[in-house]
Amino acid sequence: MSEKANKTKKYDTVGYYPGCALEGSGNGYDVSTRAVAKELGLRLKDVQNWNCCGAMEVKNVDPKLQTYLSARVLSNAVHLDRMNVVMAPCNGCYHNLKKAEYDLKHDAQSREVVGELSRKAGHKAYEAGQAETIHALDWIKEAIGEEGLRERTKGKLAGLKVANYYGCMYVRPRHIFPEKDQGPGSESTSKPHFMDDLLAAAGAENVEFPLKTACCGGAHTLSDSDTSTRLVLNILQAAEAAGADVIATECPTCHTGLEMHQVRAEKRFGKKTSVKIMYFTQLLGLALGIGPRRLGIHTNISESMDLVIDKCLT
Repeated sequence: MSEKANKTKKYDTVGYYPGCALEGSGNGYDVSTRAVAKELGLRLKDVQNWNCCGAMEVKNVDPKLQTYLSARVLSNAVHLDRMNVVMAPCNGCYHNLKKAEYDLKHDAQSREVVGELSRKAGHKAYEAGQAETIHALDWIKEAIGEEGLRERTKGKLAGLKVANYYGCMYVRPRHIFPEKDQGPGSESTSKPHFMDDLLAAAGAENVEFPLKTACCGGAHTLSDSDTSTRLVLNILQAAEAAGADVIATECPTCHTGLEMHQVRAEKRFGKKTSVKIMYFTQLLGLALGIGPRRLGIHTNISESMDLVIDKCLT
């Protein structure tokens, strides 16, 4: 078996860590990810007894505790599920699992704290290198690839103009993503392209979108709503100026922020935008012939059904 075939087979079955948001406000991301996996013949094995990765509040109180929470998820995947690849669709979860991996490899105090808390909790401590953490974009890119998507989708998204929005945590800080910026075939931290590649393979037209890694202000949406609304408005207006029909997202926090602040921008500042917001898995699912309800499109705040009918179901 070739090296490429071995690599592809490695991602056929992955440990699935949905994280807190995908069981709540990001449910459309969860159901569309599961539906796409089934359609592509890939298997998601839910990590047993997973917990919050400590994305926001916990790491502000105690960064080492946050490292432990993420390490516990990885420990469960490795020791309970016997998985060596963990896929996290949420940028926050993905970021924190990668950060825990980095901390455990480079920081003795982190290893000490994780070891002690793991002992008290009665489970094996996770050790750096026992699993590979990947994002949903990596997973589909490596397991199926652009050519595989072209064969399966037959250009179904042709005529749809997409602004791909990655958010800031997918690529920052760079040092916790050593697999990126490794030349041809790898993801870029300055100009990420995996989502562009996958949606283009399904026939979509990716517009030139300069704010694809700009911050949406998600972490500050409660403490400083006006700032978050202005940041989101910048993103929405840039996408419209680029001619996009839809903004494709790959993070539940970013997605919810774009949707909610699109509504708030009109009410608070009188600034109306009409670009739609959809998860990239919802768009791929449509290209694969999966029905909108199975993809959770009806649960989006952004009213996308007219766009779906006009651009994707004709």
